[in-house]
Amino acid sequence: MEEFHKVRRLPPYVFEQVNRLKASARSRGADIIDLGMGNPDLPTPKAIVDKLCEVVRDPRTHRYSSSRGIPGLRRAQANYYARRFGVKLNPDTQVVATLGSKEGFANMAQAITAPGDVILCPNPTYPIHAFGFIMSGGVIRSLQVEPDDGFIPALERGVKHSIPKPLALILNYPSNPTALVASLDFYKDVVAFAKKNDIIILSDLAYSEIYFDGNPPPSVLQVPGAIDVCVEFTSMSKTFSMPGWRMGFAVGNERLISALTRVKSYLDYGAFTPIQVAAAHALNGDGADIAEVRDIYHKRRDVMVDAFGRAGWPIPAPAASMFAWAPIPEPFRHLGSLEFSKLLIEHADVAVAPGVGFGEHGDDHVRIALVENEHRIRQAARNIKRFLAASAKQPNNVVPLSAHR
Repeated sequence: MEEFHKVRRLPPYVFEQVNRLKASARSRGADIIDLGMGNPDLPTPKAIVDKLCEVVRDPRTHRYSSSRGIPGLRRAQANYYARRFGVKLNPDTQVVATLGSKEGFANMAQAITAPGDVILCPNPTYPIHAFGFIMSGGVIRSLQVEPDDGFIPALERGVKHSIPKPLALILNYPSNPTALVASLDFYKDVVAFAKKNDIIILSDLAYSEIYFDGNPPPSVLQVPGAIDVCVEFTSMSKTFSMPGWRMGFAVGNERLISALTRVKSYLDYGAFTPIQVAAAHALNGDGADIAEVRDIYHKRRDVMVDAFGRAGWPIPAPAASMFAWAPIPEPFRHLGSLEFSKLLIEHADVAVAPGVGFGEHGDDHVRIALVENEHRIRQAARNIKRFLAASAKQPNNVVPLSAHR
């Protein structure tokens, strides 16, 4: 039977191949150290859980909630932006709660995209950034991901050679998967370009609180006038170790927020009210929980960079996010990221995310998530060291798994 139109537009889910291999290895008794999926292992802070338990006992909170977010939650997010970025937001018109940033991105795409609209999107990038628009009938034009002097010329080429003119530009800094961080000066240049060319900016700021070297990543909305063209998406998944709670936000331009809110009003009734109340409690906190999470990821990053380097796989230290963007070791680079990821599962009991899953320009890297404790990270490094040593002695024995089938 022929696949449905929207399903046909989606490529095979690369990560599923790694997941199947991982599950198969575990079924045989292998102890797989999973550094692939960005699924935080840290527990949600106790005070947030306690607030959820307190509120859920009130039967009035068991009814339908508000799709756009309860007022207290939207106020808490607006206050967070004021404290953290110095950005003033109207919680009634410029803030909407989402079921994680992923849902917000996908429904924003539904809200603003007409068939054939062109979207400028970095490559590699988090899959929903591109495929939310592809599923909505849009066309993706790939850009480089580095926020450097080459970005604006790339934008200029994108506008010049796109018919119709691009509708929107996607930004994601700190980046998933590359962990690159943008400066406020970079955002100023991009906002000026977007306003000149009448382009919407959609910024994914999910990793704004996971940074390591003393420089908090900025928001694009800190640029004067940016709110005229920008919406920014944030998530509580990593900041507060709340991935399963599915709590995020879109903030910014009133017209765009209104469009997203209207689409959501037809699709959902919002998160469970006790979750929203607990999320507001978290956002109104003193920041100690955020600092603790940041410190844990910082220590894990340092252990990973040191241990993997000693194992013979040097990895650039990420300045932010919970990921490292690791170049595939030279002897294996010709295999590509998917086959190399499969080899690590089969020969080192370590799972990573193949870079090609984030776009074809990521195929010479893999993404390593800091979602295991320091002991397990060191164990992964020891396994990889043995794998690399064995491969150096018998290079002909290291072949893609597909060759065995």
